[in-house]
Order: sequence, then structure tokens, then C-alpha cells
Amino acid sequence: MHRRRSHSNMNRLAVFFTIVLVIIAGAGVVWWNHGSGALNPNDTSAKLFVVQSGESLREIAGSLQQNNLIVDTNIFYLIVKQNNLENKLQAGEFKLSASMTPLQIAQTLTKGSLNVWITIPEGKRATEIAQILQAHFPQYTPDWEQKLISQEGYLFPDTYLFPQDVTIDQIISTMRNNFNKKFDSVPTNPDNPFTEKQIVTVASLVEREAKYPEDRPLVASVIYNRLNSGMPLQIDASIQYAMGTPSNWWPVLTDSGGNILPNSAYNTYTRTGLPPTPISNPGLSSLAAAIKPNQSSYLYYVSDKNGHNHYETTLSQHNADITRYGL
Repeated sequence: MHRRRSHSNMNRLAVFFTIVLVIIAGAGVVWWNHGSGALNPNDTSAKLFVVQSGESLREIAGSLQQNNLIVDTNIFYLIVKQNNLENKLQAGEFKLSASMTPLQIAQTLTKGSLNVWITIPEGKRATEIAQILQAHFPQYTPDWEQKLISQEGYLFPDTYLFPQDVTIDQIISTMRNNFNKKFDSVPTNPDNPFTEKQIVTVASLVEREAKYPEDRPLVASVIYNRLNSGMPLQIDASIQYAMGTPSNWWPVLTDSGGNILPNSAYNTYTRTGLPPTPISNPGLSSLAAAIKPNQSSYLYYVSDKNGHNHYETTLSQHNADITRYGL
């Protein structure tokens, strides 16, 4: 008798769990069918949707839901994963509508951006920026490079959203306007008698010579101290600028700077004063350092193997640092 009751109870439990599983499966099917369909099949009005550079899939899904373009963020996430689209999603601006399914939206985000995100790192030279632009815009022509070179130092490093059909003049205007805003945001320094071009040139040298933010005001102070004392700057980066080629824009110097391109206006070993133009496009902290450097008596610095600079006032101290840091 006990065994029969046991079997009967087990059968009831089996039926119960089967029913529960069917209900769960049915709910899952309803959830999936609802979430994988269009939010509003009748709403074909286009919305501009921007994917920010560096946004994660989860962030994109959340933004789509906030903009009333998808039903469920989890389903969008799973559809993207299921179709191997995650690494194909692009940053930019897209036209989407609530009548599109999550799969159609995901596929749209992999192509056809109305605009293109471009990131210009700090310290790049105009020719390097030209290469970045060439890789993103099919309308690029060789004259873009020369126009960019003419604006060396003023192409502010930042992340930009440009239309796909942008012209080089529009790019330069946008970057120059950004430079002007950033430059004007730095407090003025009445004790700095240098012109804007000279300050930008100093900032371009600082950008290439100082790896860490704390070094920038000190490098700027060394540059100004040398300029004011009539000493040559002896900055390798300016010679690298003159030597650079498309295969290596910043070649490592293997000889004394005075022996490399001795007649070049960018050879700051053989000539005193600043190079004739900026040698890179500096960021805000380098511009701030050039506008208001640290007050110091330093005339020398050397970078150790970790990129930290060490500063001295005399040549003998400087030579001792070179020995100490094994350079």
C-alpha cells in the first residue's frame, strides 16, 4: 500500500513539474517573440540615434530602450551575440525607427553610419592625422595632408563626429574652433611675454618630451630658461619631426643631435631659439604648461627608462644623471 501511494505521489509531482516547465517555456516563447519583434510596427518615423565611441553593447542596448526603439535590452543583447555582431557595431549616427526589429537595428548599427567618429590622440603630427583621416574617408585626396600641415599645432586632439561626406576645410575649421575654445579656457599669464604661436610651439615640444602630466610644467620651464639664456634647446623631438617618414614618423636618434640634419631649421642642437613651427598638436595640459610653466632654475633634464624626467641646473649634475639612470 505504501509503495502504491509513493508511486502515485511521484506521478503527481512529475505531472506538476511538467506543467510548470510547459508554463515557463511558454512564457519564455512569449517573452522572446514579444521582445524580438518591432516595438511599434506602425511607427516608421526615423529617429537619429548616436552610438558613442567606446560604448559597450549593454550601454547601446540601454540607450536604444531609452529612445523607445526596442522592447527589451536583454533580448537585443542576446540577438547581437547570437548573430556575432558585437565586434561589428560601429560608433556614429544612424537613422532608426520603432518599426525595425532588434535584428534589423543591430544590422544597421554595423554599417551605414551617417557620421564617423574620429579620435585624434595628443602629440600627433599633422601627417599622422592625415593618415587617420585617410583610413576613414574615401574622399581623401593628397592635398588634405598639405592643408593639415599648414595648421600644425592647432589641430586640437579630441574625439570628433564628422559627416561621411565632410571636406578637409570643414575638418580643419572644426579642429581649429575646438583649439580656440580650449586655448581660451586656460587662465592667462601676464608674466609670459611670448606670442600665441611661440606658446603653441613650446606646447608641441612639451607634448613630445613629457610622458607624464607632472613633468609638463617642468619641461616648459627648462625650455623657457634655455630660450631666455640664449642656449640651444637641444630637443631630439624637433629633429625627429624633420626626419620623420610615413613608415616612421618619430625615428629614434642613434647619433648626437648636432650631427643629424645640421642645416635643418628644426635642429635645435645647431640653432638657438624655437623651431619655425610647432612639431605636434598638443593637448590641453601641455598648452597650460606652456602658458604658465613652473618657476625653476633648471636647464637640463633626462628621462629614465620609465619615462620619468630628472631635472638639474648644471651640466655636471645632468651628466651624473645620465650615468645614474644608465642612459
